[in-house]
Amino acid sequence: MPAEEPLADLLGLRRGAWTFLPVAPRRIEFAAAIRQRLLALRPAVVAVELPREAGGMVLEAIAALPEFSAVLAVGGGEEEEDSVAAVIEPGDALSEAVRTARELGARIELIGSAAAPLFPHADAYPDPCALEFIPYEKYIEQYFLTPPDSPGAGQRALAAAAGLQRLDRSASTAVVVTLPVFVRLLSLLAREQRQAMPAWRGAFRRAPIAAGCLGDVTEDCPYLQERYEDWRTQAGPEEGSGPPPRRMWLGELWREAQENYLAIYRGELAPWQRRQASRFLERLVRFDGAIAPSLFDLIAAARGVVDDNFAYEIWRLGTTPRYHSPPPDSEPARLRPEQVFAATRRLRLRQRYEREKRRLVPRAWKRRPPRDVRGWAAQLGGDAICSYPPEDIVIEDYGRFLRQKAKTMLGEDRSRVEPFTTSVLDGIDLRETIRRWHEGRLYVRETERVSGDTGAVVVIFDEDPEDRYPWLTTWLGEHSNESDMAFYSTPPFDNLVGPGIGRAEYGGFMMTLPPGRLMDVWTDPDYDFAESKPERLLLAALDYSLERHVVYVGPKPPRAIFRQIAARLGRQIVYIPLGALSPEKLRKIRVLHVLDSHERRRIAPRYIW
Repeated sequence: MPAEEPLADLLGLRRGAWTFLPVAPRRIEFAAAIRQRLLALRPAVVAVELPREAGGMVLEAIAALPEFSAVLAVGGGEEEEDSVAAVIEPGDALSEAVRTARELGARIELIGSAAAPLFPHADAYPDPCALEFIPYEKYIEQYFLTPPDSPGAGQRALAAAAGLQRLDRSASTAVVVTLPVFVRLLSLLAREQRQAMPAWRGAFRRAPIAAGCLGDVTEDCPYLQERYEDWRTQAGPEEGSGPPPRRMWLGELWREAQENYLAIYRGELAPWQRRQASRFLERLVRFDGAIAPSLFDLIAAARGVVDDNFAYEIWRLGTTPRYHSPPPDSEPARLRPEQVFAATRRLRLRQRYEREKRRLVPRAWKRRPPRDVRGWAAQLGGDAICSYPPEDIVIEDYGRFLRQKAKTMLGEDRSRVEPFTTSVLDGIDLRETIRRWHEGRLYVRETERVSGDTGAVVVIFDEDPEDRYPWLTTWLGEHSNESDMAFYSTPPFDNLVGPGIGRAEYGGFMMTLPPGRLMDVWTDPDYDFAESKPERLLLAALDYSLERHVVYVGPKPPRAIFRQIAARLGRQIVYIPLGALSPEKLRKIRVLHVLDSHERRRIAPRYIW
């Protein structure tokens, strides 16, 4: 764009026939930016800050992409351990420059030196994800304003200047170097004296990186680099499209981990966990001064909000590449993070799974009978249906809990707080006292007595606009402590778990005491004006409740007209949001088993687990 040309000249990105392309290495946004600019410039020569002493091995490793490789310097230093001269990965801007130059047929010149290695210097860069919002030149300008300290960048700049002085200044050349080197390189090239080339005496070897090490030694995780590899093969980069959608790819990683977490561990993220994880990630990103989270941030949020198993799935997906397949006869390099990074962060995950010893079942324990759905279906045909008594106890207990919770809510709505004078009334209100501590007074609470008790209870899990719960049933309690119930659910005998034993899932239910009074709610003409199954259950609850207050639990409150209907009947609806209750408890009571006769209760414990 014409508006960008003065800025590029001001920053020194163009010097005669040379175009400088400074980058933050090992980040997919800069790899994409370099590819786009090289495709637009089509230079005759591409000079890249990679070690020239190991030129043959570096080019060989880049030709093997998308396989992850390392070029190791053997000897030449005081340390016994091999040092890392270069890490060749798909999402690295330096490696991408060489790849694109090959596609263009340009001559490749390596101007780095193993005597001034890129690793493990602690270079700092603004988040490259900013390229999604600002132009490439604007990012370079912001880096120039306050360049951070980069140990070893001066020596690397000397090596790059020595390599560039050997090149023809009249040839169309693209120079791809790291940002800290570029800041120092222009002043070195302006001097007339030739720069001394750092000496390196030693051998090199190239090796594929062991798959188990990739998560520890890559800046952008293998999951993102694989997405970049797919992205670069499309026609978009040649047309000057935007940068890779890092944040969208991280969202896909999170969703894939959720699917694995559900399939492997039977775990499901509740809405509150997703919201909390989002807030957790936002704080982590803000603390790091970044725009998008890293794989480490995702794992930390998953571990902190959900559990170690979910965090492990994110780690496994993020660090297990599909394209990395070293030859069987090769010896992979097992690198440590300290060989590549100046500073590292560690997070220990303890994957929890059922151990083999715990799976061994004592002889006295019951064993699940073999599954025989066809044989079980042939045994259907009882004259009546009934429930499974242990589940009845659980749901009756939960009904009592909801009634008590509704009474507590009513009491809190009708309570008042006032300064202490002569009586403590119903007790000291600590929250209000602390909030007004500066006043130097105590505050007490008085709770008005709630007239009337709570009666019928309606619980709606799904309002069922698509008729996913077609089984409509009303059944009566069998003793004085068991409620009459009306509910809609999935057809139980479509999912047999035993002979004459079906498993279903509630869409919603209504329960009322005392038992033995409930007519068939689903065919009662008094409720025909209801627009949905939850409304029909609520009308029946208002009609049959012997107490003033009717508890309604659902994803959203009932329509306003039902408040008027309740008032005419002398009733009051107490609404409890479904999200205010424990998702684990709701998941347990939502499942019910239906038996096709009372005789099935004798064998039901063998099949219902």
